[in-house]
Order: sequence, then structure tokens, then C-alpha cells
Amino acid sequence: MSKFELAEVKVGPEAGVNAGDLVDTGTTGTHITHPDGAVVEPLHGGGDSVFPPFDFDAFPSHLFWLAISFGILYFFVNRVIMPKVGGILEDRRDRIASDLGEASRLSRETDEVIAAYERELTEARQRAYAIAHERREEIKAEQARQQAETEEALNKRIAEAEAEIAARRDAALAEVSTIASDAAQAIVQKLSGVSISGDDADKAVAQAEGPRA
Repeated sequence: MSKFELAEVKVGPEAGVNAGDLVDTGTTGTHITHPDGAVVEPLHGGGDSVFPPFDFDAFPSHLFWLAISFGILYFFVNRVIMPKVGGILEDRRDRIASDLGEASRLSRETDEVIAAYERELTEARQRAYAIAHERREEIKAEQARQQAETEEALNKRIAEAEAEIAARRDAALAEVSTIASDAAQAIVQKLSGVSISGDDADKAVAQAEGPRA
């Protein structure tokens, strides 16, 4: 026989009870009425039944199991739930404290960075002012030097020009004297027919010009 082969089971009423007696025409469950009208008491007794939670006879048992259940629940909460909850709260407290410490550290670092930035900015401004002042003084000195060199060059060129003008003036005056002397000789020769020497003509021209400034 296979182990999965079904066995035949016969189910029927208890011994001494007819199948027709199981028909209950009442509503209270306190008796069984045969189809022919005969009334038979139930096999397991009858009477009014009470809901178990309101049965005073079952209170000690209920209290006992309630105490056992409460103790098991208290043990479970105290040994399993509370440690986990306490651990979670401890972790959250440690994490919050760590975050606050990190935030405080970052705040201090930020303040230090800002202070360093302000200090470096002030130093940079001072260096910029110093460089600008030094550069301005250098430019002034260079301008003064160039101005002095320009003035010196101009004065030199003016002196050279004045010397050249004086030389050309003296040369022109010398040529004028020579021309005047030649002209005087020619005029005397033409008017009187007498020839005079160049020295006499020069003396006559010099007397006519008078002393030179």
C-alpha cells in the first residue's frame, strides 16, 4: 500500500443515538425534540451557560494566567525591548553630542579662518598702500630727474645757440666793416681820384661806427 493511499473512515452518531434525534427544533439548546414530538434531554446535560470571562468560578484561573502573562510580558520588555530602546536612545544622544561638538569645532574653525582672512586682507591693503606710495615717489623722482635733464639739455642748447648767434653776429659785423672799408676806398677813389690804403679805410670806418657795445 502506498503511504499516500486514503483510508476509509466511517463517521456516525454515538452508540444509542439515532440520526433523527439530532434534529433540534428548539432555540435554547436545553432539549432535543424528535420529529414525532417526543422531547429528550441532551446527552451532555443542559441548563443556562455563562460567558467564560464573566464566570466567577473561572476568576482564579484567569487571574493566574493574567499574572503569568504579565510577568512574561514584563520580562520580555525589561530584558529585550528596554535594552534595545535604551541603546537606541544612548546612540542618538551620543550622535547628537558628537554632532554638536563637530558643529562647535567647525564654528571655531570658521571664526579662525575669517579672522585670518581679515588679517591677511588688512596686511594686503597695507602692502598695496606702501607699494603705491613707493611707486608714486619713484615716479616723482623719475619725473624730477627727467625734468632736470631736459632743463639742462635745453640750457645747454640755448647756450650753444647764443654762442653760435654771437659768433655769427661778430662774423657779420666783421664782414660789414670789410665791406664798408672797401666801399669807402671805392667812394674816395671815385670822388677824389685819390687812392687810400686799407688801413686808413678801416680806421675811418671804425671811427664812423664808434665803439661797439
